[in-house]
Amino acid sequence: MIELARTQEALQPLGIEYVVGDARELPAARQFDLVIAAYVLNYAHDPQELQMMYDGLARCVRTGGRFVAVNCSPVLTFPDAPSYRKYGFETSVRGCWGEGAPITWTFYLDDGPFEVENYHLGAPTHEAACRLAGFREIRWHPAELSPEGLAGYDRSFWSAFLDHPPIAFIECER
Repeated sequence: MIELARTQEALQPLGIEYVVGDARELPAARQFDLVIAAYVLNYAHDPQELQMMYDGLARCVRTGGRFVAVNCSPVLTFPDAPSYRKYGFETSVRGCWGEGAPITWTFYLDDGPFEVENYHLGAPTHEAACRLAGFREIRWHPAELSPEGLAGYDRSFWSAFLDHPPIAFIECER
């Protein structure tokens, strides 16, 4: 994904720098106005690892800058979630539900399915880690349906996803 983004940046420069690194160990060498992490924080197995990630990301955000992330929802009880198969994926939980529970996401592509394992950590755990890392103004944003999504399918098609969103967006200021 980063190589694709860098290729796009070379073709149509927007002034974006794409940095790859372990979120737990990002150096404070450079700070940015905006840091985005898509599906990174949900790889934290426990609150301590999540804290390390937020600390690393906070080191890269200048004072007054923003951090934005999209992750699996910290408020959805995944064992009770509906089927998302019509959207191209399913989720399942192994073992007991709670902090650190593994969530398996199975994505169905034309050339076959693949799985990704993430871990559940609740919204209070995320918010505590945000604050401890120096972020403030923590805001959660729900998933929204784009006009293109509505043009392709009516609202009833999207009801399972919108009524039980498997993803959430968090925005923080430093």
